[in-house]
Amino acid sequence: MIDKTALKRVLGELPLTAELYLLLRQRRPLSKSFSLQRLGKYLPEWQTTAQASAACFPPGHRVLIFNTLRYWIEHGMLLSLALAGLGHQVTLAYLPYANWRKQLNRFDMRQQNVYARGVLGQVNPLVKTVSLLDVKVETDGKDPLTSLPPPMQEAISQVSLRDTQYTLQIEDFDHQDEASAAARLYHFRLKRNTQAAQALLAHIWSMSKDTRPEVLVTPNGSILEMGVAYQVARYLDIPAATYEFGEQRGRIWIAQNDEVMHQNTDALWRAYRDIPLTDSQWEQVRALYESRQSASLWRNFARLWQEAPSQGGEHVRSVLGLGSRPVVLLAANVIGDSLTLGRQVFSSNMTAWLQRTVQFFASRPDVQLVVRVHPGERFTKGPSVAEVVQRTLPAMPEHIHLVAASDPINTYDLAAIADLGLVYTTTVGMEMAMAGVPVIVAGQTHYRERGFTLDPDSWEAFEATLGKALASPQDCRLTQEQVELAWRYAYRFFFDYPLPFPWHLHFWDELKTWPLERVLSENGQAEFGASFEYLVCNSSNRKKLMDDGLIFEHST
Repeated sequence: MIDKTALKRVLGELPLTAELYLLLRQRRPLSKSFSLQRLGKYLPEWQTTAQASAACFPPGHRVLIFNTLRYWIEHGMLLSLALAGLGHQVTLAYLPYANWRKQLNRFDMRQQNVYARGVLGQVNPLVKTVSLLDVKVETDGKDPLTSLPPPMQEAISQVSLRDTQYTLQIEDFDHQDEASAAARLYHFRLKRNTQAAQALLAHIWSMSKDTRPEVLVTPNGSILEMGVAYQVARYLDIPAATYEFGEQRGRIWIAQNDEVMHQNTDALWRAYRDIPLTDSQWEQVRALYESRQSASLWRNFARLWQEAPSQGGEHVRSVLGLGSRPVVLLAANVIGDSLTLGRQVFSSNMTAWLQRTVQFFASRPDVQLVVRVHPGERFTKGPSVAEVVQRTLPAMPEHIHLVAASDPINTYDLAAIADLGLVYTTTVGMEMAMAGVPVIVAGQTHYRERGFTLDPDSWEAFEATLGKALASPQDCRLTQEQVELAWRYAYRFFFDYPLPFPWHLHFWDELKTWPLERVLSENGQAEFGASFEYLVCNSSNRKKLMDDGLIFEHST
């Protein structure tokens, strides 16, 4: 019997074998996980629309968009054609990978590359398409990683670390333990990320000064090859925009020269901190807050934050058997979540902070600690916060209570009886402040140092702040001015930070409402033009764009 794996290994090294085999298969995709058939069906229509639109706009920027994985490539192609339709000179660089955890054999990878090249190449020359697998890389016989400039080596190592943490939802592992799945994944990601960096650098270095990109656009910018693309842009001093999608349909997060998952709201808050909310804005943010409390969907928000509806603080006090001693609510994030990785301020990571914090409370029977495991853990496979707490305190003291992810308890009911809140980066910390509860923030979250939280920057400061708050919880309650500040910030974060955008990541149904032709029309640009401009703008000053009328306040 023929060993298919061995045969593909041999064929993968022979010229044209993959190309000929793909022709015999009538250029069908290898698998559903990398099928571009639906995209290919729409491309002729989109190309015609974009070409007609481009004639109505002055020449724009030279834009390099990078994507990998089938769904991001689909979205990147639609975005590329939209920007081309607005007059920009767009190149879509991509890596035709279907999976970030597994490597295809060389024969199948070559087939997939030829297949992707055939589908995506339909839009040339309106949008130039480049597979980075086709870029020739010279390493002069050196180890691929060490052939990169030292700053890039460090950046690639950090991206690969985050890839492993995010994929396995872990924070600590031994890189050198060859027997561990984490170490194997890390070295696989390190190899693939290094290849991506080499290819992208080689592609850009091969361009003349007049053809090099003026801006690089990529999703996320923190993990996988998209994180590599962002780091390459930073190394080459090319302005970079990263983007991601949150819980709101019709909205996009965009960051300029920053990783969008850092949710940097500094410029936004400087612009709006001292501006009071209007009555309608107050009504909006109150309605959203109430929906989060009651475990119901609200308008274009597509996520339930709680499964259990609110039953009141006294109900949860009774269920947990809480007495009259002060209550401290520790609201945890999901371990390995993208909103926690790389957000350490004084602890090495969230797990280390959690361990030391529960140890601190083990010797404080004068207060009651409630550890709320994030409800999102119900949908993850990584280690649980509950396991961390139980390993740290095998004999759980009676004054420490653990609320599991699946427990039918509403987090907002816990906040209602809390005298003090402890958080790493979860948004629950901001919402506790909105209720007047003093909150100590341990991680680098977007609402840290906004004027309504306690923000220690060392273990000593954390424990001193904690001790002071426990000594007199009522004296630490937020002032009315701080509470109002928290509400103002919440409005800006939920309603001004995400910009209007027609297509979420999985956009096919949204095309019915916002086809490319409508988005490029005068009405479409009135709705979304500022967001497209922000994606390719060389200026990082969001306030200037607001003042110039390029970014407006939008109601949901």
